[in-house]
Formats: sequence, C-alpha cells, structure tokens
Amino acid sequence: MASLWKSTVVTLEMIKWEHSVFALPFALTGAILAAGGWPTLRVLGWIIVCMVAARSAAMAFNRLADAQLDSANPRTAMRALPAGTLSNGFVAGFVVVSIALFVLGAAMLNRLTLELAPVALLVVLVYSYMKRVTRWSHLVLGLALGIAPSAAWIAVRGSLDIRIIVLTAAVLLWVGGFDVLYACQDFEHDRSVGLNSVPQAFGITAAFWIARLMHVGMLLMLCWLMELFGLGRIAMFGVALVTGLLLYEHSIISPKDLRRMNAAFFTLNGVISVVFFVFVAADVLMRK
Repeated sequence: MASLWKSTVVTLEMIKWEHSVFALPFALTGAILAAGGWPTLRVLGWIIVCMVAARSAAMAFNRLADAQLDSANPRTAMRALPAGTLSNGFVAGFVVVSIALFVLGAAMLNRLTLELAPVALLVVLVYSYMKRVTRWSHLVLGLALGIAPSAAWIAVRGSLDIRIIVLTAAVLLWVGGFDVLYACQDFEHDRSVGLNSVPQAFGITAAFWIARLMHVGMLLMLCWLMELFGLGRIAMFGVALVTGLLLYEHSIISPKDLRRMNAAFFTLNGVISVVFFVFVAADVLMRK
C-alpha cells in the first residue's frame, strides 16, 4: 500500500494535477451561464469530477506517449517515466482508472454527456500525437481544454447552445497561444528530432507574434460572449483584467529571454482563468 500511495503521489506530481485550475474555472463559467446561476451541488460535483479525471487521463497518457521523446530532451529528461521513478504499467493503469472515473461522471450527469464522453476522450487523448503530425498541435491542445465550457453547458442543460461555443473558441485561442510560447523552450530539440510546432516551423520571433494574435482573438471572443449573454459591467471589468494580465504575461518574456516562462505559463494563466470566472459569476449571480 505504501508503494501504491507513493507511486500515485509521484504520478499526480508528474501530471501537475493542480493545474486543472486552467480549464476548470472556464467549465464552471459554462455551468453558471447555462443555469443562470449556480447549478445544483450534484451537477457541480460531477462536472468537477469529470474535469479533473479527463485532464488526469490526458496528462498521464501524454507522458506515456512522450516518454521516449522526453528522455532525449534535456528539459524533460528528469520527468518520472524517463527517469525510471514510475513504470509504464502503473501510469497506464492510472490512465484507465481516470477514464473510468470520467465515464462514470458523464453517466451521472445526463444521457448526452455519456454519449459524447468518447468524443471528449478522443480529443483530449489524441493531442499526445499531434506534434508528430502538424505544427498546429497547439490548437488541438486548445480544443482539449476549450471543450470544457461547452461540456459543462451540456451537463447542466442536456443540450448545446451555439452561444457557449464562443467561449470554447476563446479558450482554444488562449491555450493555443500560451502553448506556442511554451514550445519556444524546445525550439532546438524539436528541430533536431523532427517534431512539429509553430516555433519549429516559423522561428521563435514569429511564434511570439502568432501567440499574440491568438490572444487578441481570445479577447475579441470574450467581448462577443459578453454581448451574446447580455452580461454587464462586472463581467466586462473581468475581461479588462484578463487583458491586463495577458499584456503582463507577454511583457515578462521575449524571443531573447524565456527565463520567466514558467511564471507566465503556470502562475499567470491560472490567475487569468480564475479572474474571468469570478467576475462572470458575480455578474450572473447579482442579476438573479
């Protein structure tokens, strides 16, 4: 049991489960917009279970798929699988358990969430192979997180409203943009081993401009979302804060200085998602 617990803890550290905060607030935003307020605790609880389980399955599967590549990359060679801290079998078992928990959560919500569960799993798992196929793998990662608000809407209502797809598009562009920036760290390695990415294809300077354009697109989508749902000044102030945080994120890194990438990638993006959720939720709840 001690060995099982230790391996589980190492796995959770490897997949950085705490970074579920990136997409979870956007899923909760979708749920609140769908319910016109807080959904029931039962629905909210199963949405959270599905979000954490799906992300855990996707991240663990990604580490399995990339284990050989990670071992050849100085930046990732000390991850648990290439370093031998975890076995492939244990991580594969973790993936299976996470998928089972996700399907259970989908079944507990409604029929449509269960029917669409395989589609969601396909999206979040297939990303792991996209760098072998296309330089635009960043957008596939964006879609994997971006479906969260639409999925939460379906969880609440049992149907899909085209308006919430605008938030999916916003999250897709947000995640795609910061993943382009993050991939700049592996520019040399990706070119040497033939992996595809925007920095590898266009160079680091161009990649920064592409990421900026994606984030401008995200902000435009958020403004459109405000209009579609008739949200007010509180939500718009949240979008203004997100704009300021994105500007700061882009100011602390540059094509010639990637040293603060982790601060931009992990800390600020977590803050962005939480800030957006808090202000949209406040706007919706104060209108009830």
